[in-house]
Amino acid sequence: MSVRTIFAPARPAEPIVVTDPAERRALGFEVFLVFALTLGLSGVRSLLSLLDSLLQPEPLSEQTVALNVSRAAADLVDLAYQLVSAGQLGVWGGLGLYLLWRSGISLRTIGLDRDRIRGDLAGGAGLAALIGLPGLAFYLVTRAIGINLTVVPAALDDVWWRAPVLIVAAFANAWAEEVLVVGYFITRLRQLGLGENASLLSAAVLRGSYHLYQGFGGFLGNLIMGLVYGRFWQRTNRLWPLVLGHWLIDVVAFVGYTLLKDHLSWLP
Repeated sequence: MSVRTIFAPARPAEPIVVTDPAERRALGFEVFLVFALTLGLSGVRSLLSLLDSLLQPEPLSEQTVALNVSRAAADLVDLAYQLVSAGQLGVWGGLGLYLLWRSGISLRTIGLDRDRIRGDLAGGAGLAALIGLPGLAFYLVTRAIGINLTVVPAALDDVWWRAPVLIVAAFANAWAEEVLVVGYFITRLRQLGLGENASLLSAAVLRGSYHLYQGFGGFLGNLIMGLVYGRFWQRTNRLWPLVLGHWLIDVVAFVGYTLLKDHLSWLP
């Protein structure tokens, strides 16, 4: 593998670039609608959340943002809320796949077939290791220098279903993000004629945008993750390793936090 193929990969033969003006407008409008309903709108909310945090008298590092919080006082109602939230993310990813399928792009085309299970599992584990530990170190550094909020990965009550729900939530996050931001978005940008590097950067910025609520470190860390994950997909055309690697990172973060928060003093 040469340096050129890493930093300037060739565009695949499929999908072809759409040249008809009406079809291009339709594709652009479709992409706008998909992300206006899903992660793009989350990016706008994250930006507003960051602006609100910057206007507070306390520095970012002394402010806290919690993920996976309880939604109801009653345990079973809260469980239902958590599952509905995970289901929504699942539907978001499904919407991207459906729209690709309707336009003649199969699951195999974006690497979601089941022909290379062992390779996908190994790739997912490798991506998790590549991003997970450096990502934790990056978070600690950005929090220490005051450009990131203190992130609490899980703030659910200590109930019997907490761990299974966190595992489901982790998969839902991974599924929605990797399917929409990589499989769907980069494919559509290819159809609109963008080059591989421009598509990769666009997807990485989008990924970073909906993590702005965590601070500048959350944006930068996820932008780097987007560059690594997106390039891996462009080079291998396998999407399952991205989903599995992301899932593993989030499982360790969510479940690991609940198990270790009372034993490690540096955890919030």
